[in-house]
Formats: sequence, structure tokens, C-alpha cells
Amino acid sequence: MKKTSPPTRIVIADDHALFRDGLRMLLESERGWTVVGEAADGEQAVKLVRQHKPDILLLDLAMPRLRGLDVLQELSSLSESVRTIVLTASVEKNQIVEALQRGARGVVLKESATEVLRMGIRAVLAGQYWIGRESVGDVVEALRNLTPSFRSDQGQQKPFGLTPREREIVSAVVAGYSNKEVAQRFALSEDTVKHHLTNIFNKLGVSNRLELAVAAIHHGLAEEIM
Repeated sequence: MKKTSPPTRIVIADDHALFRDGLRMLLESERGWTVVGEAADGEQAVKLVRQHKPDILLLDLAMPRLRGLDVLQELSSLSESVRTIVLTASVEKNQIVEALQRGARGVVLKESATEVLRMGIRAVLAGQYWIGRESVGDVVEALRNLTPSFRSDQGQQKPFGLTPREREIVSAVVAGYSNKEVAQRFALSEDTVKHHLTNIFNKLGVSNRLELAVAAIHHGLAEEIM
């Protein structure tokens, strides 16, 4: 007898009841998805995540009592492996970056087509990031815009034990270069670039290029790529 997968458990956090009702109907029309809780404010969102331990939290950034970004901060200290997709009325790139830094796995515009939200949830469940319709390169550009000057702090100890070559590769990733482009720029094979990235991921405690870009900006590891 074929074993059935457990349902994907979702919590909706939005202060508009009509929006929550419509979202619940949309989500529960998808086979294998179930809404286990609805929160009308940020404090209730944190409580429901602790109580139900959902797979996905759909979180409006503009929440009363505890704003969405603060909910993300609260949840980052929990051991529960909830993956949060931020729902927002407008794409404020600085806000997106802050949400990613605080642990969000996706960002979806409220005005998006329903299929975009479905695709975003599937991507996040698969361990990926989903940022509206933007590529990782566009998000990386937003990260770069947060830091007006990418200058090296000469004379200071290199953080995280990165080698000079690893610092160069970090900077290239932040600039949006693909593995192939990094290999061409530094006259390396793509396998060598992948080996360097594995070492960099391990040293920084990240698991993909987007997390690396966020960490690099946060810790000032990237230098300007000319």
C-alpha cells in the first residue's frame, strides 16, 4: 500500500480577515495543503507557530502589536523549522533584504497572481528562496545598494578565515556573477570555483549563494568588483 505524505501545514498571519479567508480558500484548494492557524497580529503569529509548528508561515509585514520583521526576529530564536514567506503590498528592496537577513525564505507581492504564491510555497518547501519574480542576481543588487562603499578594511584581520581568493569569489557572488563567470574572471575551472564555494559556505555557515550574499553584506566581506 502506497504511503501518503503528511499534509503541508500552513499558518496565515494577516490583520485583514477578508484577505485571510480568501487565502485559506486558495491554499486548501491545493491537494495536501492545510491551514492550521490564522493570526490577526504579530504576537498571535509567534504563538501559533510555537503551538502548531507549521511547515510554512505566510506573514504580512504590516502587522499590529508586533510588526512582521520583529516576528521574524522572534522566530529566528526558535528551534522550529518553519519557513516564512513574507507577504507585502509593495516591494521595498531594503525591507526585502532585512526580511531575508532575519530568516525569511520568500517574498510575494499581495497583488501577485495566485499561481505565483503557489510556486513560491513549492519552491520554499523544496529548500529554495522565492523573491517575487526577481532572480537571485536582482536581490544581490539590492544587497549591494545597502552598502554604498565596498571597500576592504586594510590592516584588520580577515574575518571567518577566508583566503584572499575566497574573498574575491565572495565579492563576485555578491556582484551577481554565475559560477561560469567567476571561473572565467579568475581563470579557474568551474569545479575549482565550486570547491572554493563549498569551503566558503562551511566557513560562513551558509548553504547557498543567496545566504552567502546576505552574510557577506552583513559582515562587510565584499569588495567592489570592477
